[in-house]
Amino acid sequence: MPIAKATKLIVTADDFGLSNEVNEAVERGHRDGILSAASLKVGAPAREDAVRRARELPKLGVGLHVTLLDGRPVLPPSEVPGLVGPNGRFSSAPVRFGIALYFSAELRAQARSEIEAQFRRFGETGLVLDHINGHKHFHLHPAVLETILKIAPNFGSPPIRVPFEPFAPSFEANRDRALGRLTSACFYFLQTRRLARKLKRAGISANDYIFGLNDSGAMTEERMLSFIEHLPPGVTELYCHPATSRWDGADTLPAGYRPVEEFHALISPAVKAKLAACNLKPQTFRAACGLEA
Repeated sequence: MPIAKATKLIVTADDFGLSNEVNEAVERGHRDGILSAASLKVGAPAREDAVRRARELPKLGVGLHVTLLDGRPVLPPSEVPGLVGPNGRFSSAPVRFGIALYFSAELRAQARSEIEAQFRRFGETGLVLDHINGHKHFHLHPAVLETILKIAPNFGSPPIRVPFEPFAPSFEANRDRALGRLTSACFYFLQTRRLARKLKRAGISANDYIFGLNDSGAMTEERMLSFIEHLPPGVTELYCHPATSRWDGADTLPAGYRPVEEFHALISPAVKAKLAACNLKPQTFRAACGLEA
C-alpha cells in the first residue's frame, strides 16, 4: 500500500522516567532508531535520569504524560488525600476513580492542584513542551481536560494526543481481533469527538490518528512493519512502551507487556528501511502539527 504524501508520522515512547531501563530504551531508540518523541512522567522514580538524557537529545520531542493513575503524586500525599491510598499511590482503577472524580468537587480541586504541580515540574526541566497526553488516556476525562486546556497556553499550547485508532487500517495491518478493534474504534471515536471539538475551539493542534491503542505493550517489529504499510493520510502517532530489560518494583510495566521487543522494533534495521522506502521520517509533535520548521 503506497503511503500518501500528506502522511506525517510521530513515533512516541510513553512512561519516560519510569525506570532507567525505559530511559535507556528512549535514548537508544532515538539515537539509533526511529523514536521521535517521548512522554515524561514527572513524578516517576527515574525522572531526573530521563531529564538528563533528554537535555542531550535536542531533536527528541519531550511531552508531559499527565498521571493520576498508577503512580505517586508530585505533591505531598497529605495535600491530595483523595487521590491516593494508604500507600501514597494513585488508584489503579480508572473507571471507579473517573466516576468519583466526576461527581466530587473536592476530588476535582485536588486533581487540578496535582496537574498544575506536574506542569510546574515539567517547566523546571527547561525542556520545550512538545506535547501533552494522559497516562491510560485519562486526559479524556472532562475535569482533567479542562485543567490542561487552562494551563497549556502557558507552555506554548503544544499539541494534545487524540487517542483514536481507526478500525479499517488497524484491522488491515493485523488481521486479528476484529470485534475488539471495532469496539475500541467506536468507543474512542465517541470519546475523542468531544476532545477534538474542544481542542479546535482552543486553537490547539492534535494528531489525527494513533496506532498502538489496541496493541499496547505489543508493538513488535512485525506490527510496526504492518502499521507503516497502512498509515492513513494526516498526522499519525505510533506509540509504544519500550525498555531495554524488565525490572521489579511497584513502578513497573504490566506483566503482559513486551517492552524489550518494542525496544528492538524501534532500532530494527527492517523498520528503518521500511520507513525510508515509504519516504517517511518520524517527527516531533510540534513539527508534525506545523508548529515549528
